[in-house]
Amino acid sequence: MHQPIADLRKDYTLQDLSESEVDPNPFIQFKQWFEQALSAQLPEPNAMTIATATPDGKPSARMVLLKDFDERGFVFFTNYNSRKGQELAENPQAALVFWWAELERQVRITGRVEKVSQAESDRYFYSRPQNSRLGAWASNQSEVIASREFLEQGLQELQHKYENQEIPRPPHWGGLRVIPTEIEFWQGRSSRLHDRLLYSYLDDGSWKIVRLSP
Repeated sequence: MHQPIADLRKDYTLQDLSESEVDPNPFIQFKQWFEQALSAQLPEPNAMTIATATPDGKPSARMVLLKDFDERGFVFFTNYNSRKGQELAENPQAALVFWWAELERQVRITGRVEKVSQAESDRYFYSRPQNSRLGAWASNQSEVIASREFLEQGLQELQHKYENQEIPRPPHWGGLRVIPTEIEFWQGRSSRLHDRLLYSYLDDGSWKIVRLSP
């Protein structure tokens, strides 16, 4: 007999998280945790959920891949005409969530969103494999299509069109940067008494750290 969903639980016991241990700069703290996720050889440690919303508050969420981060923010790439692209154009606010189960860690980020420069989008686009670049042209992301065959036929036509040619970046494809106003670091603890440290951006450019109840 299958275990009831309500009985699924795990006690988190690996590590703790204290104010005295974290870096006062949340980007440095994120870098430390991200490097630990890489060292642990987690599957796709740069996978993150991004939640967006329409101007009237209808939410949607999906997984994307982090491709860069620094003190300017967290960057991913997408089709600007996709659902998330359109929602962010109308309501440029987003939330990100990283979940590293093997380390019993979560990072939550909220902030405003803006496009990266064309030079940044070009640099990443031309670093991608050829078929990934063609895929940016072949997919009208989020639009209804007739069949899988329709999509694959479009890719084949593009492969023929750009054979032995440089594939340009589509004007509707590029990077978006989430510029955080809050970053929360969550470390699983026993008895569901998890550690939660929240960094909030202040007007003077500094970050305030507070502990949240789990």
